[in-house]
Amino acid sequence: MMLRYALQSIRHRKGAFLGSLIALMCAAALITACGTLLETGLRGRIAPERYAAAPLVISADQNVHQTTVEKKKGRTRVKHKAKPVTERAWLPESTLRTVRALPGVKAATPELTFMAVALLPNGPSKTPSSSSATSTTSTTSTSSPWNASGAAEMADTARTEGASGVSNASDASLDARARVRSAARGAKMTNTVDASRRAESPPELRPDTASTSYGHSWDSASLTPFKLTQGRAPVAPTDLVIDQALATRAHVGLGARLTVQSTQSPRTYTITGIAAPGAGGRLNQQTSLFFSTAEAARLAARPGQVAAIGVTPEIGTNQAQLAAALRKALAGSSAQVSMGEARGPVEFLDAAGARVKLVSLGGAIGGTALLVALLVVVGTFALSIQQRHRELALLRAIAATPRQMRRLISREALIVGAVAGVLGSLAGLPLGAWLHGRFVEMGAVPATLERAVSVFPMAAAVAATLLAAWGASRISAPRISRIRPAEAMAEASVERHPARGRIIVGLVVLTAGAVLVAVLSALRTEASSTPVIFLSVVILSVAVALLGPVVVRAAAVLLSGPLGVSGPGGRLATANLRGNAARMAAAATPLALLIGMTCTVLFVQPTLGDAARAQTRDGIRADWVLAAQGPGVPDEAARRVRALPGVAAATEIVHSTVRVGLDKYAAQGVTPGGLARTWNPDVTSGSIERFSTDNATEARSAAVSQLAADQLGLHPGSRLHLTLGDGTPATLTVAAVYARGLGFGDITLPHDLLARHMDNPLASAVLISLDQSGPSVTHSELASSVREFPGISVLTRSSADGIQADKQQSNAEVNYLAMGLVLAFTAIAVVNTLAMSVSERVREFAMLRLAGATRRQVLRMLRAEALAVLLIAAVLGSGISLAVLTAFSIGMTGSAAPTVVPLGYATVVGVAALLALVATAVPGRIALKPRPVEVATARQ
Repeated sequence: MMLRYALQSIRHRKGAFLGSLIALMCAAALITACGTLLETGLRGRIAPERYAAAPLVISADQNVHQTTVEKKKGRTRVKHKAKPVTERAWLPESTLRTVRALPGVKAATPELTFMAVALLPNGPSKTPSSSSATSTTSTTSTSSPWNASGAAEMADTARTEGASGVSNASDASLDARARVRSAARGAKMTNTVDASRRAESPPELRPDTASTSYGHSWDSASLTPFKLTQGRAPVAPTDLVIDQALATRAHVGLGARLTVQSTQSPRTYTITGIAAPGAGGRLNQQTSLFFSTAEAARLAARPGQVAAIGVTPEIGTNQAQLAAALRKALAGSSAQVSMGEARGPVEFLDAAGARVKLVSLGGAIGGTALLVALLVVVGTFALSIQQRHRELALLRAIAATPRQMRRLISREALIVGAVAGVLGSLAGLPLGAWLHGRFVEMGAVPATLERAVSVFPMAAAVAATLLAAWGASRISAPRISRIRPAEAMAEASVERHPARGRIIVGLVVLTAGAVLVAVLSALRTEASSTPVIFLSVVILSVAVALLGPVVVRAAAVLLSGPLGVSGPGGRLATANLRGNAARMAAAATPLALLIGMTCTVLFVQPTLGDAARAQTRDGIRADWVLAAQGPGVPDEAARRVRALPGVAAATEIVHSTVRVGLDKYAAQGVTPGGLARTWNPDVTSGSIERFSTDNATEARSAAVSQLAADQLGLHPGSRLHLTLGDGTPATLTVAAVYARGLGFGDITLPHDLLARHMDNPLASAVLISLDQSGPSVTHSELASSVREFPGISVLTRSSADGIQADKQQSNAEVNYLAMGLVLAFTAIAVVNTLAMSVSERVREFAMLRLAGATRRQVLRMLRAEALAVLLIAAVLGSGISLAVLTAFSIGMTGSAAPTVVPLGYATVVGVAALLALVATAVPGRIALKPRPVEVATARQ
């Protein structure tokens, strides 16, 4: 019976339920989209390409393992945990002999995989200008020049972009292809360069960025399989075979000269062959360059090691049985055997690592969306019940029991939730596809991780929507269901003060939010702070929703003076604020959530980024900085600068991540010679001089940030046991503890130690300090020393700092996009709630007009109410955001001064004001269209 009544109620009161339907539908769409991301992280397919023709692939374990033994109540529990490393782990070459000796193995092919990027001509290079930020080419570096980013994820991003990105050097032989610059072009570039200085220069080179590029030995071409379509295999050190796709893009053929930037200094090769994948092979996500055996070994720089081994079984050999035999033979080593689709993660390490990111990202956005949806839907259901208060009170007056009332409201909610869940989940599929595509474009998710789609995210969204609708109805229904029948009609005509229980619960929730803010101020890592940030905003917004009527009544007292001055409309608005506080609070809550959440999202990254840039700016003593357009600065370029008379020190910097136990830390490697002249990390104990002295000899030492020292219990003289990026263990002595960990990372290691265990060992920057007592070195002299390395820029510290800001902004875009969906949902909820609040007041407006108010006065009253609600929401939302941002700043930077961009804040409040005014004015004008007499005499 209750179900039939619920259907009839929805049929005759469509407008009252429309707001709840829209809110739930948007929530279902967002949860479905996030669910597809999460499912992609869990089940997304990573198809093998390079190893497509190798049925079995043996690779090194890409994880750090930890086993703990717990004894509790007489029982012993053994836990095994593993965390991935960020660089490619390599196998000892002796593994190859073990595999080849196993029965059933027809062939075992060793694989060498290393960074190798083709440099393609991009027109003649430009003459450098005389400005402080001039580079030796016209290109501008787009990678962060030195910052280890304080957070491991930023360091991972910088490393990944370096390994897959662009290159920056040329060979001296390119001088033969120089072009003559015109006088007009020379005049445009700089006023200091006249026609007499126009000369020939080599064509500017750009990296081939169409896809990630790797170098291999031609001996492993059969793993795809690659077959020559033209020419011959590489034999000499300068021979090169390229894939057909690169040959087409670069418009090169046999005999052409091609410069390649790899792990060593750039070198020009002669194309001796062009190859393409054979039958069944494909190469969609990468570019392959093949070198001779000796040259590949030189570029890989991993003597006695191989990246992987491709195994071909004998005809008739069962692959699963052979895989089991291989695992048994290799037991006790770091080797792992993969077959089928498990070969994909071995080939694409970034795609395998992206799984964890997608799971955490999808879960975080989906969880936040669900909390926001519950908060918003509770408000819309409460408003819907308030609009039908007289009808529901009548049911109580004719003897409907409290249980029947709760069942009626719950069934209404479940019907609305089911319809909204189905429609929203269908809309969430294209939204999820768009979101995944945007993440791929931004580089946050590699294209090699294929999107997974199934019914599970849709089912989860429908279930979550039903749960949210049911929960909202249970929270909103108790007041009307508990009221006595005799008091029902009187209760329906007058808004009463909020129940004491609601206020108590609101104070408890407010206390919980304050505790979360206090906890946030003690968190010192971005990974641990991020979930607490948004949870704090939502919890404090819940407290605002519960205490809203009390806050609105208090605000009405404060605003009565300013509103009264504005005339009859303002006085009516004041009366409505006092007499309809619950309705006004329902409108203010989503506005406060929108302002608080948006300000928090916008200003978290600037707070962290400004602090990191300030530490970097204060800690760099260099006079000049070498930065690269592409993968990095080659060692040879740094050596040439270091050899210039007047250069006191040239510090090469590389970035990676390391693990101490299972905890990940951002790490940088620096050359120790003259380090104190280029770098000042604000040492609190120990000394940088000891770090330099130790690493100039056989002794190995490290410097750690104050955060890492506190977390790991380290001090100068302590032994630091860590795992490098490729899984190699290392033990060092702590030489110094420094305060500027946010700007320079948590662990500083000797350059050669860290670079040897990285996929991209090129320096991200070279810090140059001049000898003030020796001969002066000019910018042009520095530029000339690296002229053979196109893409290398000679920058001032301030210019390099601007590049770092651009890099951090690109990292923040992923967070903005992710949370932007939640904010868009909240904005829709704001419009939805305000429109519901105004549209149900048709009778009230008619009575005002019959009492003598004009249409214009009623609209002025609505505008005054909207501005009052906006002011209340802006104060509450800004207060929530300021409390959360201040706590975050204290924990991460040690300063209680978060970065707030005035223009950004004004834009947020301006957009909220626009939404409030439009969502109030449009329904208000529609509500004023009917004749007042007809509305007043119509049945309710």
